[in-house]
Amino acid sequence: MSKQIDSTRRDFIKTSTATAGAALAFPSVTFGKPDSSKLKLGWIGCGGRGSGAINQALSADSNVELHAIGEAFQDKADAGLERIKKIHPGKISDNAEKRVFVGLDAYKKVIDSGVDVVLLATPPGFRPQHIKAAVDAGKHVFAEKPMATDAPGVHSVMKSIEKAKKQGTSIVDGFVWRWTYAQRDTYERLLGGELGDIQAIFSSYNNNARKRYVDWNRENTKTDVEYMLRRWYYFTWLSGDHIVEQAVHSIDKMLWAKNDEVPAYVIANGGRQNRGEEEGNIYDHFGVEFSWADGTQGYHFCRQMDNCENGVWDRVYGTKGKYNGESGRKFHAFGNKDGLIWKWNAGPNGERSNNGYQTEHDEMYAAIRDGKPLNTGDRMIKTTLTAMMARTAAYTGKKVTKEMMLASKEQLVPEKISFDMKFPPRAVRHAGRDEVLKPHGWA
Repeated sequence: MSKQIDSTRRDFIKTSTATAGAALAFPSVTFGKPDSSKLKLGWIGCGGRGSGAINQALSADSNVELHAIGEAFQDKADAGLERIKKIHPGKISDNAEKRVFVGLDAYKKVIDSGVDVVLLATPPGFRPQHIKAAVDAGKHVFAEKPMATDAPGVHSVMKSIEKAKKQGTSIVDGFVWRWTYAQRDTYERLLGGELGDIQAIFSSYNNNARKRYVDWNRENTKTDVEYMLRRWYYFTWLSGDHIVEQAVHSIDKMLWAKNDEVPAYVIANGGRQNRGEEEGNIYDHFGVEFSWADGTQGYHFCRQMDNCENGVWDRVYGTKGKYNGESGRKFHAFGNKDGLIWKWNAGPNGERSNNGYQTEHDEMYAAIRDGKPLNTGDRMIKTTLTAMMARTAAYTGKKVTKEMMLASKEQLVPEKISFDMKFPPRAVRHAGRDEVLKPHGWA
């Protein structure tokens, strides 16, 4: 292992996420701040979340325009452009149709097309490669979560984060609850000690099976790569599994409560009970125990199964009381044996109620206009790493430390990908049965 990588790892483990605190205290956004410089946006990844992100980005500032689009597939690129034209007809640059790039190298063409800001919303397996290219080109970056699906990707993103800091360009994450006032108010109180010393943290992300891609199957896709990209959520190399792609939101809040400290180690269970063959190689349930160096324990459960009890809950147990919260319903309360201590409310005129998806862009562009670009990279990559620790612990049946995960040599995402390459989907992992070929390699 090189000294450079080892040094980066030590710095990563030790560094607190100062930028997360800065974002927490960021002032109100001033829309349409006078500025003669039009910001040109590059949109990479035209799926559902990508469509939401470009809509919110174009709504965040009065002097921005969609300049270029990058997509793996022509049909998705065309549909994406048509959708956004209807929503923001005055914010599409002249001849934008000529800057619709298609293919696995489309991201390079978008970045080279003269854009100022790049929105990354492709399947997460591509995120490290796209972040690197955008940062190396000096662009501001909005990156949807998660930021990687394997350890080599984590190291790549860590280097890009540091480079963006040095050159003064934005890296802003899509962990939506970090940008939602209800959660900000709650976690500010938690970190301020209102519940005393934190002893245990619980989270759940239980929901339906999320049937996807009903129009795409082995019969109407030509190659292994097209098949998996059309159905990307179901393949670990592309999504990271649902604990890394979706339930990572809950894991992010657990880390937030611990001031963005990565757990010392993780032990996990998981499996695949109800998924069919058409649903790739990801699990449908996980149960995880996180252990921090100070003795704090964390417990996370996530499930994607139909006809089951659902809920996305957060609970924090402190020496002075307990926090209960439910994502999406703005319920957040502190209590103890004597009753209610505090309950979040939106304020007399609803001023504390906001859409975090919009706020993450509002604050990003306001910061760019102020000449103080946001960099939330440290916290976003720590959350991604922690979710990967949980997945790896479940896949292998082994206790996984943060050092082991950072040292992992397992590379899920090929360095070079083409549509015609032979790349059959990997078999489903079996804890305790599949041989671990290399120390910490999880091959």
